[in-house]
Amino acid sequence: MRRAFNDRCLPADGRMHATTQRTRGGTPEAVTLSVIETAGARVLTGHTGAVNSVAFSPDGARLSTASEDKTARVWNAATGELLYTLAGHQDAVFAAPFSPDGSKIATVSADLTPRLWDARTGAAALELTGHTIAVFGVAFSPNSKVVATTSYDETVRLWDTATGASLHVLEGHRDIVYGAAFSRDGKLLATASGDGTTRLWDTGTGACARVLTGHTGIVSAVALSPDGALIATASFDGTARLWEVATGNCLRILNGHADTVWSIAFSPAERVVATASEDATARIWDAASGTLIRTLEGHTDSAFVVAYSPDGKLIATASSDTTVRMWESATGKCARTLEGHTGAVSSVAFSPTDRQLATASTDETARIWALLLPPGG
Repeated sequence: MRRAFNDRCLPADGRMHATTQRTRGGTPEAVTLSVIETAGARVLTGHTGAVNSVAFSPDGARLSTASEDKTARVWNAATGELLYTLAGHQDAVFAAPFSPDGSKIATVSADLTPRLWDARTGAAALELTGHTIAVFGVAFSPNSKVVATTSYDETVRLWDTATGASLHVLEGHRDIVYGAAFSRDGKLLATASGDGTTRLWDTGTGACARVLTGHTGIVSAVALSPDGALIATASFDGTARLWEVATGNCLRILNGHADTVWSIAFSPAERVVATASEDATARIWDAASGTLIRTLEGHTDSAFVVAYSPDGKLIATASSDTTVRMWESATGKCARTLEGHTGAVSSVAFSPTDRQLATASTDETARIWALLLPPGG
């Protein structure tokens, strides 16, 4: 079986790779085999289940991975050395982000109990008890003093990261709460739910300030613009929406995807937003007008995740086709295809320096890729 070669989207080492077939359950499937090891990729092995997420520490020196094997791991981002394993959860770990000040790691799990860990030593610090079903999402406040957890129990909980005390239980959603995002000042929290709504909460009082209605399917992701004026939401209804934080009004409906929109992200550098979809494409939109700027095509299966580099010059998309693609945000040109994973890629994270990209996969590995940028890039 041969793969068409597109010289506009080279593999990470700039060389052609071979394609063959293997059989899974009697069904042939394409597998990309690297003839020459992909330049700059460091493979992190040791997990015994799918790796659900990756996250860099604020200084870019360490990388956390969260896995179905009930553990999270922390690695030296420069060498790939395993520094420590966060063990104690009794079920799959979905995410393990660092706090913005770098002092803590929060883990959320299907075992109902989020945990806080000392990021320097890996020592268990606090167990956060209260959720009654699997805890899926987690977000730290910008000042690291509060952590929000979202759950299948239809609630969001805010916790004091110093003591583990429950500050507020945010109730109102009528289905799973998939994700949460803090405003830059930490005073507001936006949450995305399977009930088709997004809610905006006052983190000081726990009161619901706005209910954003309009989507006709699950709200799969939520993001706040860097200036705090806009909320972006992605949905199973095949659309994304832009909302005004001050009023809760829907300003723009982003139509164009042919299937579920899984992920959404604001550029840190300009007023644009990117989306990734089950339809195997990513799209870039003007956040002011809602106009489609360009469509990023090349993946051959679902695009699960879209992320901007910290300087906004690059976009990464992760797909169930086992690849990650790197795109120039200004032109939409596919600059690199990162090949090597043998399962769906579920998470990506840029390092704070823009010099590395980390990826997580169902193949039980994470990878750290060196981004070989041109001089001045």
